[in-house]
Amino acid sequence: MTLKVGRYLLLVGALGLGYSALRWNEAQSVASTAPTLASAQIPATPLGRPSVQSAVDQTPTSQTAAEPPLAGCPTAPPALRAPPPPAALNGQLGLYVAVIDPQTLQPLRAVSYSPDSEFPLASTYKQAVLWALLRQVDAGKLDLNEKFSVTRQTQSLGAYPFDGSTARQLAERMIQFSDNTATDLLHRTVGLQNVQNVADDLGLCRTRLILPTKDWWAAQAGLSQTFDGTKLWASATGKKREELAQLIDADAQKYRADYVQRKLNDYFDQRYDSADDLKVHNFSTPYELATLIAHEFLRSGLSPHSQDIQRKLMALGFGKSALLPIPIAEWGGKGGNGWKILTFSGSFKTKGGEHVVYAFMLHGSAQTYTMPLTRHAFAWIRSALGEILVAGDGGKPVQASAVQP
Repeated sequence: MTLKVGRYLLLVGALGLGYSALRWNEAQSVASTAPTLASAQIPATPLGRPSVQSAVDQTPTSQTAAEPPLAGCPTAPPALRAPPPPAALNGQLGLYVAVIDPQTLQPLRAVSYSPDSEFPLASTYKQAVLWALLRQVDAGKLDLNEKFSVTRQTQSLGAYPFDGSTARQLAERMIQFSDNTATDLLHRTVGLQNVQNVADDLGLCRTRLILPTKDWWAAQAGLSQTFDGTKLWASATGKKREELAQLIDADAQKYRADYVQRKLNDYFDQRYDSADDLKVHNFSTPYELATLIAHEFLRSGLSPHSQDIQRKLMALGFGKSALLPIPIAEWGGKGGNGWKILTFSGSFKTKGGEHVVYAFMLHGSAQTYTMPLTRHAFAWIRSALGEILVAGDGGKPVQASAVQP
């Protein structure tokens, strides 16, 4: 049976691209006049003082309409307009790319496109499961040598690990192969709310990380009585969201993975509505995800041993080769894809010493299978990097006209 949503296995497709620092000084003069909201109204976030979207940000088109800011939620600080995306990238697009100060996590130079719009995360959310897992290890609540078995209830879509796999092996499969069952086993072991706390502890109130993979697919396929029977889930937060998530998780575990897959195929074939994605999936904004990533790699709060594990496992994710020829000394990242969905994120340190975070999001693509868009997504990411990286980061600058989609 064809797996229409994909297993989120990300193919290597590196395309060369030079980079240069362009238009940043000009943008700074415009950004300095942009209004900001008082920190007493919105809590400060690591990637800059909360602000209303500046005139230097990319003005959304009719296909990329930004969501209105939620009260108390951080919004992206002023940033350089992103270069035009490649023509192959259609639907709603979002991008946030920034060189950040490794001590303060403030953006030194940034490029954005609809940075405060919400997008489904797909498998990109799985890095939060790893972070939450290692928090539990440091707290003495979980051993990475603990072994797991796969049951009818816990199996998710796609291939799945052997019985007897350790938590460390599951974590490796989760990041390197985007294994959904491995993810769900770890997510439930860590605790649904503990994964959500990765975002909540940072004040990222437009980021939802609480549902294991099987849960959102079961809900989208119409197999969750909790989801179908209440209108509260989409807007639920805090304790209410946690209670509903536990019920949706219980609903999902009632069904075999192949049955969920069949019902999901029927849904995509007959009644798919892109608005459903944000109702059921884990989601974030480009800016909030970039904020989470900055903390994940530079201020994780993990022990040195756990942080070393985190960085080694995240280095197994997809994206490093797709950033060539940018000279990278350290890198970690995660991506995901689904029905009309594509996401990529990462953090790296250039050989010149700059610390960079990026978050790319696409929703509602004209292509149902989005993996062929990978090279176009990274062409756009690299083009944005070309606006903020300089020759001192380890390479020779090139003219923007040399950029190829």
